[in-house]
Amino acid sequence: QVQLVESGGGLVQAGGSLRLSCAASGSIFSINAMGWYRQAPGKQRELVASITSGGSTNYADSVKGRFTISRDNAKNTVGLQMNSLKPEDTAVYYCNAEIRIRDYYRRQYEYWGQGTQVTVSS
Repeated sequence: QVQLVESGGGLVQAGGSLRLSCAASGSIFSINAMGWYRQAPGKQRELVASITSGGSTNYADSVKGRFTISRDNAKNTVGLQMNSLKPEDTAVYYCNAEIRIRDYYRRQYEYWGQGTQVTVSS
């Protein structure tokens, strides 16, 4: 009923930039927090950045000052602008959202995108 579709990953040299986008669609009543997580090979998935419906943001220390998260509540989208990329940023990036669906009870669930690969070469 609800899907998160990511786009924008790819291969970039160290110091370069990429922008990730994620669009939520389906039977959506409202969206609470949205965020980006990443998982590198052999490592646990970690939070990169999150943003509330009111626009409050939170960043992992490792990306502060380099990454910027934003969202468009009217379009149910969230973006991640990544600048000054480093090889250690290489990972699969996942979009995440807390979505209240259009059912009788307006229940809230956590949804994940399929992931998009970001590779930063040195």
